[in-house]
Amino acid sequence: MYDKSLDRDAFVMDPKPFSSPVFTLSMHNTVHDALNTMKTNFIKRVAIVKDTKPIGIVTERDISRFLEKDTTKRALDEITLKEIMKKNLITIQANQTDHFEQCATRMITFKVGSIIVVDDEGRLAGITTQTDITAAFASTYSGKYKVKDYMTDKVVTCRETDSLQYALELINKNDVSRLVVTDNKGIVKGVITTNTFLRHSEYFKENTKSRRYLLPAERADARTVSEWIESEILTVEQDEDLANAAALMIKNKVSGIPVVVMKDSKLTGVVSKFDVVRAYSNVIPHGKVLEIYRTYP
Repeated sequence: MYDKSLDRDAFVMDPKPFSSPVFTLSMHNTVHDALNTMKTNFIKRVAIVKDTKPIGIVTERDISRFLEKDTTKRALDEITLKEIMKKNLITIQANQTDHFEQCATRMITFKVGSIIVVDDEGRLAGITTQTDITAAFASTYSGKYKVKDYMTDKVVTCRETDSLQYALELINKNDVSRLVVTDNKGIVKGVITTNTFLRHSEYFKENTKSRRYLLPAERADARTVSEWIESEILTVEQDEDLANAAALMIKNKVSGIPVVVMKDSKLTGVVSKFDVVRAYSNVIPHGKVLEIYRTYP
């Protein structure tokens, strides 16, 4: 097993004004190292560096997808990040005056959740995530859009009585990061995400390298989703200000919120950080169009 204590590439960068803290590992580190870093620091991705230069990135979803397809029986501390990491990085140079706008456009174009920031020498300078752009939108663009303008009405759901194993299978099958949880009448009861599974994982307590790291060690088919969802239900209405929804995501550290019809709490959609990024990428172009319209004779 690779000894990461000898690895000079494993470190955490100081946060910059424009980005989240960057947690990094080497390509020689393992899936076990990456999962432990993600769980400990409440993050969804780690940057892979060599001599302070970014050479790849690994996310929660990258690990899940790899393990689904990997036919070997290797433990998680036997699989290196070199095998999993995405090498075609989407980057931006530091100190751009329109940093968030450029990052939002890149995220939408390439369907990624983060943009690596580099300096003039190509060294890792930071990382900008959907969380950063969502926070910027919440503080800057109040009153620009409503939730219904950008929410997604096609939502993958599960019942609170469904098993944890079934919920995880739904997440993987539909290639999503969250499920909206409802009762038998379609009333929203909460949200369960891949990060929920990681936070509750017994993998780290048992000191085992089991590939079923996201599921309880015993009888995952008998334990229900209701055990892991929060008792306080976070929802928004479709006519709510999108900036307020973005602020709720940041305050509650969630990546998406169910959208409901308030009179009966029936699910009508979901609004996510990615939806807010889409809105951010449109704010300035829409503003320019409106300005032209106002000045048109």
